[in-house]
Amino acid sequence: MYDVQEFYDQLAPDYHLIYGDWDRTVKVQGAALDALIRSAIGVKATVLDCACGIGTQAIGLALHGHLVTGTDISPAAAERATREAAQRGLDVPTKAADMRALPFSDAAFDVVVCADNALPHLLTAEDLRTALGEMRRVLRGKGQLLISTRPYDEIRKTRPSSTTPQFHGSGSDRTITFQLWDWHEDGERYDLEHFQVIPDNGDWRVKVRRTTYWAMTQDQLISGAADAGFDEVTWMTPEESGFFQPLLTARVP
Repeated sequence: MYDVQEFYDQLAPDYHLIYGDWDRTVKVQGAALDALIRSAIGVKATVLDCACGIGTQAIGLALHGHLVTGTDISPAAAERATREAAQRGLDVPTKAADMRALPFSDAAFDVVVCADNALPHLLTAEDLRTALGEMRRVLRGKGQLLISTRPYDEIRKTRPSSTTPQFHGSGSDRTITFQLWDWHEDGERYDLEHFQVIPDNGDWRVKVRRTTYWAMTQDQLISGAADAGFDEVTWMTPEESGFFQPLLTARVP
């Protein structure tokens, strides 16, 4: 079993290299989530991004005027999110925190976001139940939950062993990112090796980080959200939401 904090602490300086254009990704994802929040909440919201990473969604939402707070299990990632926001004239306070123990009072936020396949780092039903319970606890009445994951219902049919390479930059400055997956015997969990091939003075330097995921199905997450006390639990496709991954939406009664 790999340490999730260590994985993201190591990745934080290079996280933007996963994307062809990180700044554009921030704007596109922020716009998609903003539309969903405004349709549900109707006003600019207080938002907790409880797996904020280096700020991809948190900064995107702050650009739309939402009051965003970020937490992440990685102190390095959380610190970078605040720094990146400040460089764009935005105030996005962050804390290093585990989503299973959020450091906030009850009913503190209108919206909780947990995007980009962060929740599946939780490998047991008990941990999932604890995290969803914490998200429910910090949401106000009629608050909104937004969670995105990989499309695991489809992925589990074929259990791929690798991902398509992603490129950042071009020519001699091009960085290549790809993943190798090693599935566990249960067919639900997999160990991931995250490779980045980075140009280095005319040669290449390779960085490898390792972590583990639980390929949660949509029904598993629907059940978990309902058990945590959420209503109106539903999944939206990327075509429906404008977000790049399948998105679970739910409301507090």
